[in-house]
Amino acid sequence: MKSQLKCVSVPGTVIVGAGPSGLATAACLKEKGVPYLILERENCLASLWKLKAYDCLTVHLPRKFCELPHMTLPPDFPAFPTKLQFISYLDAYAKHFSIEPVFGEEVQQAEYDSTMGFWRVQTLRYRFFCRWLIVATGENAEPILPEIPGISDFQGGYLHSSLYKNGANFKGEKTLVVGCGNSGMEISLDLCNNGAQPFMVVRNELHILPKEMLGRSTFGLSMWLLKWLPLRIVDRFLILSSRLILGDTRQFGLRRPQIGPLELKKTTGKTPVLDVGTLAKIRTGQIKVVPGIHRLTARGAEFVNGGVAEFDSVILATGYRSNVPSWLKEEEFFNKHDGSPKTPFPNCWKGKNGLYSVGFSKQGLQDASIDAQRVAQDIARQWKSETKHLHFDYHMERIVSHPRLHAHISSISSLRSRLQVNQVG
Repeated sequence: MKSQLKCVSVPGTVIVGAGPSGLATAACLKEKGVPYLILERENCLASLWKLKAYDCLTVHLPRKFCELPHMTLPPDFPAFPTKLQFISYLDAYAKHFSIEPVFGEEVQQAEYDSTMGFWRVQTLRYRFFCRWLIVATGENAEPILPEIPGISDFQGGYLHSSLYKNGANFKGEKTLVVGCGNSGMEISLDLCNNGAQPFMVVRNELHILPKEMLGRSTFGLSMWLLKWLPLRIVDRFLILSSRLILGDTRQFGLRRPQIGPLELKKTTGKTPVLDVGTLAKIRTGQIKVVPGIHRLTARGAEFVNGGVAEFDSVILATGYRSNVPSWLKEEEFFNKHDGSPKTPFPNCWKGKNGLYSVGFSKQGLQDASIDAQRVAQDIARQWKSETKHLHFDYHMERIVSHPRLHAHISSISSLRSRLQVNQVG
């Protein structure tokens, strides 16, 4: 199979992933005059938003923190754009910068060849060779499917939140939502609004913050306060304000961690929950909070406190994880355990031998955009140290001279026509 792969030399950079991080990086590279090729495993860009996001989703941060480099969100968008609005922005962004990913090409393996001085990026059909490799698959590439005892015995409906669209099909059903992050909270609310009876599993402590404080978004206010005050002081302010606005959530089974919300996010990447109306439904009993699951049964669940209940369906709002360790053969930059860079933000964007990452900061789209600009600037500095003509001929000569690859090298015209390489300048 490997002998049948077509070898393609890419002038410039290969970007893996056509989500917001990949698009931002491509736009920044284009602005710098650096050619690139984006490989995307799905059949569309922003596949997490288009294929795996529920209908009622809105961005969790104010619009100004969700803009990609060199293009603002439309002025008529609300403070928190909806899923469809943000998708339309991403589509317009790709069109504006003439970004054309190669769809349906899932990277099976990427490895640096120290002898040749290139990255070898392999899909099912091709083996690409490039000087620089940018990993932009992000922190949410694969759904997390926990192993729950008794799962094979449960006879009701069972799905991950990546397959959930809306609560219309759950009307009248008792639904167990496993997970109490932003997705779990919002799906529980959506189920309730569509006539279902949601029960939300809460195992651990969590921070719930109001979406707005003092007439401003909680996130925006936090970022402003951090300019003047230490993080621990801002955390105390957020907790106090949340208690005043939302009340004491302990009575509903929602306990707060000892560590503050911003420090928790900084140290663990765990995002505080922004309340969009779920807490009000919990207060009225329309959404019920239950403890951790001991095991699933044929008709429901047994809980760790000894309680038992029947359910028609189970929805896993258990989040996503990086898939980088499954395909990137590299030991120093990425953590094999969770697939994130070993060095925390703001220094998580650059590895060795031309390896970069964008979208792994655990800080949201704004910091992904910052990383995209840093990466583009760093690559552009190297790219412009040589002329494009000499740069490309030099690499082609090195690759063609390799006896195992000589028979499979694609011509420049074939490369452009078949793969739509984005050559700028």
